[in-house]
Amino acid sequence: MSYLKLPILNDTGFVIVDSYDQSADPREWDELIYVDWKSSGDTRFAPLASAYGDLECDGFWNHTPPKTDKDGVWVKENVAIAPILTERALEFNANIGRCRVIELQPNTYADAIYNLHRDDNNRLNPEGTGWIVRAFFNLTDDADSVMLLREDKDDPATETRVPLPAGAQVVIDTQRLYHAVWHPGDKPRYCLITSLESGPELDQWMQDRHPHTDANAPALEASFIAGAQDEAEAKRAARAAAIAAQGKDPRFGDGTMALAENDEYGQEVMSEA
Repeated sequence: MSYLKLPILNDTGFVIVDSYDQSADPREWDELIYVDWKSSGDTRFAPLASAYGDLECDGFWNHTPPKTDKDGVWVKENVAIAPILTERALEFNANIGRCRVIELQPNTYADAIYNLHRDDNNRLNPEGTGWIVRAFFNLTDDADSVMLLREDKDDPATETRVPLPAGAQVVIDTQRLYHAVWHPGDKPRYCLITSLESGPELDQWMQDRHPHTDANAPALEASFIAGAQDEAEAKRAARAAAIAAQGKDPRFGDGTMALAENDEYGQEVMSEA
């Protein structure tokens, strides 16, 4: 299918922009209403916009009627609690789909590799319209945490690690790039994630904020990467075997979208970061 995609994302699939002064804002995310929605890791989510304004986090295509990840409806309960976060999502002036705050518990590098996944952003998206990408606004100061990005889930050589201090702002084509967060801290990480339609409004928002792709995360020892990769692959193999033993397709929820791409209304289990 042919979609409107932004040239700024062509080369790498992601763009980092100027950091936001997060210290100037109250911790609205502490007061939000969270739902126990498990994704890539030990997570909860607080929806600000959902398919039809309900306090839930399901994919827009899993509703009646189903729709693509656009035209999200604001969740009144949480918007009332978090007006600043809501305004930040609105500042793109682009069509918004899902918008929510993620709470991620601490994990390991091997956990993050295991959790690498692509997002099913463009299911039911009409051809000729804007390709849906996601913006990530890191809310907590997770100076030692990074967003892992890979073109190839199984190839560490394709990995980029984006640091996640408070105020970090990144736009990612998460249907193209495998991604997950390595969060070695001792407290939960919070991040505002917004699905956005590609178009001139989003492009201008990025251009106005000095876009770049210089991640500048510390290098990792090759032996450390290899050990974590082996651990993640062993865990994936065990999971696939357990699913196959139940008579199910072992690819279900493996982060590759292999099943979702063959099923008009399917969804991936791992869907956020």
